[in-house]
Amino acid sequence: MTSGTINKPDRTSPMPLWAQVLDDVRRRLAAGEFAEGFPAERELTEQYEISRHTMRDVMRRLHAEGLINRERGRGTFLRQAALEQRTGALYSLFRSIEDQGFEQRSRVLMLDQRQNPEVAEQMGLPTTTAFVYLHRIRNADDTPIAVDEIWVPAQIAKRLLTVDFEHTAFYAELEQRCGVRPGAGWERVHPIVPDAERAKMLGLVKGAAAFLVERFTTHLGNPLEFRSTVVRGDLYSFKTEWNDSGAQRNPAAFTPTV
Repeated sequence: MTSGTINKPDRTSPMPLWAQVLDDVRRRLAAGEFAEGFPAERELTEQYEISRHTMRDVMRRLHAEGLINRERGRGTFLRQAALEQRTGALYSLFRSIEDQGFEQRSRVLMLDQRQNPEVAEQMGLPTTTAFVYLHRIRNADDTPIAVDEIWVPAQIAKRLLTVDFEHTAFYAELEQRCGVRPGAGWERVHPIVPDAERAKMLGLVKGAAAFLVERFTTHLGNPLEFRSTVVRGDLYSFKTEWNDSGAQRNPAAFTPTV
C-alpha cells in the first residue's frame, strides 16, 4: 500500500484531534492514496499517534459519510461509488439501491394517522383531510441515504398502518393492501442545505448539501400521494439519458415499485 504524506494533528490547535485527523484522512482518500486498500484502524492510530478512542470516532464519522464500509470479521473497505438514480419516469428508490448492490432498509420514525392542512392544500384536498403519514430514514446497507415523509389520504390507505416498512416497497404495499398505484404525477428536485435535525439523521456535517425531492401522484385522476424526501448530495446523483431523437432511453425500467 502506497503511503503518502501524513499530517499529524496539532495538539496546540483548538480544533479537536478527531476533526483534524478526519480532514486529513478525507484528503488522503481524495488523493487516491488508499486505492489498494484501506488501512486497519490500528495502523491509522499509530500513524496519527492518537488514542484508539479518537480513531474510532474518526472511523465512525467516515462510515456515516458513506466513505467506508465496515464489516465484522472482514475489516474496513472503501465505498467505491455513489448511488445513481435515473430520472424521467416514476422510479423506485428501493429498487435503485438494491439494484446497485446495496441492501435497502428503513428505520420508521412515525407511522400514524393525522391531518396536515398544508399538504392537503398542495394536493387540492379539504384542509381537514386525514392522512396516513409515514416518516422514515432510508439506508443503503448501514449508511443513511434519505429521509422520507409520505402522506396518503387515510380513506385510501388505512390498511398501511399495520405494515412493517423496515424492508419493503411502499408502492408494492399500497397496491397489494389498498388496490391502488400511481398512474400520473410530477416530481421536482431542489438543492438544499438540510436543517440540523435532518442533517443529523443523515450523518451529514453542518453545511453539507442535499437534494429535496417532492413528489405528487394521482390514481385515476384523484390525488393519491404527496412525498417529501431529503437525499444526501454526497452519495446520490440523478441521471437522465436520451438519444438523437430526444426520446428518453428505457423509460419502462422505472415502474413504481418503491
